[in-house]
Amino acid sequence: MTAKLELGVRAHDFGQLPLAELIEKLKRYQMNHIQFAVQRSFPESASSLSNIHQGTAVHYGEAFRQAGIRIAVLGCYVNIIDPDVEGRREALHQFATHLRLSRDFGASLVGTETGWLKDPALHRTEEAFLEVVKSVEIMVKEAERFGATVGIEAVATHPLHSARLARRLLDLVPSNNLQIILDCVNLLSPENYEDRENVVLEALELLGDRVAVLHLKDCVLEGGAIKGVPIGQGGMNFAPILRFMKYDRPHLQGIMEETREENLDESIAYLRKLYEEV
Repeated sequence: MTAKLELGVRAHDFGQLPLAELIEKLKRYQMNHIQFAVQRSFPESASSLSNIHQGTAVHYGEAFRQAGIRIAVLGCYVNIIDPDVEGRREALHQFATHLRLSRDFGASLVGTETGWLKDPALHRTEEAFLEVVKSVEIMVKEAERFGATVGIEAVATHPLHSARLARRLLDLVPSNNLQIILDCVNLLSPENYEDRENVVLEALELLGDRVAVLHLKDCVLEGGAIKGVPIGQGGMNFAPILRFMKYDRPHLQGIMEETREENLDESIAYLRKLYEEV
């Protein structure tokens, strides 16, 4: 029997709603898993690191559990390569706090992008990549302590800017507590947009065995820049991605991004129909 398509959303894509209202919306769209960044969804409860504690985690984690909703990714988007020493230390401390509390949230994967340097021109340098490696090594050691997993997302405009570099990172930090959050659109740039299908295929080939969660979104090239659009209205070919989810990694969770609520029903239907066809 073929595994069903596992679709979820980022909780904060619904805006900042009361918890009960957020849960009702998730049920309305039959979403049984989410990406949850507590500071983005509930800033009044988590305005700073010191506001996030075991009670915070249990409060939200238990509410989602009772509703049958799992936190697939506990979002903690921090700049892990901040050139300011104190800034980087604080970022890594914040990430470690999320790792420590992940079980109380009911999550096992804590996710982030790598962040940025003051001069974006340096992002394509070996030195910038090695700074990523240093920070990820620290994060993974913390994850191993708490029985959690670090999820790293590559972004074309960051130092971890390609699937090949992400694969290299996995090889340099050889721990199963390090996994990939694969967002194929984030690997695109104006320079490789026309070759996007090969970019996707390369990412699935190089990273497939270490992909913990997929981000699903669509885009177009407009005015020389990548622009997000509702799923099914852009230039992304989702067939290889859905085939990967269906046959290579059954039950892999896909998080929909940058699809506004008014387009959500249409985008869900589009993905489910294509999933049945591949």
